[in-house]
Amino acid sequence: MTIHPYWGNIEEDWAGYSSDIYFSYPFFENSKTEVFLGDEYDEDGEEIETPPTEKQLTAFAATYKSFIDNIENHLADLQLKAFDRYNRIYAKYYENSEQSGEPPLDIDTTEKHNAYIKDIMYVRILDDKTIKVTIRYKLDTEHGIEFKFVEGQIEDVGGISET
Repeated sequence: MTIHPYWGNIEEDWAGYSSDIYFSYPFFENSKTEVFLGDEYDEDGEEIETPPTEKQLTAFAATYKSFIDNIENHLADLQLKAFDRYNRIYAKYYENSEQSGEPPLDIDTTEKHNAYIKDIMYVRILDDKTIKVTIRYKLDTEHGIEFKFVEGQIEDVGGISET
C-alpha cells in the first residue's frame, strides 16, 4: 500500500489502483464514484501490478483538482458531446418507430438526453493531464459512453475503453 498526501491510501482495486478519494457531483446518480489512478493495463494488455509513483500521484492530483475546479464547464461539454453522439449514432433508431418497434423517445434537446447519462461508473486519472469519465449509458448499456478529457478539453468520446 502507498500513502499520498492528497490521495491518502492507494490500493489495488477491481480496475487498477484507487484511493480514499471519491468523485461525486449532484448531476450524477452515484453519490460516491471510484477514482482510479493510472491505467488498468499496460501496452501488452497485461494488468498493471505496480502502483503509480509519487510523481505520478502528485501530477494526477493537480489534474483532478483542475477538473473539479472547472466541473460546471466540463459537465456542460460532456452533456453537449453526449447529445451530439446520440444524434449521430442512436437517434436514427430511437426516433424511428419503424426501426425500434417502439414510440420515438423524442430526445431533441441536450436537457432531454441528460436523463440517459447520469449513471457514472468511474473516473480514471491518467498521465499527460488526462481524465476519462465512464458512464453506463442507459440507451446502450452494453457499450456505455466514455469521455476523454485532455488538459480540460474533451478530446474523444466513444464506448467504454474506446477512447
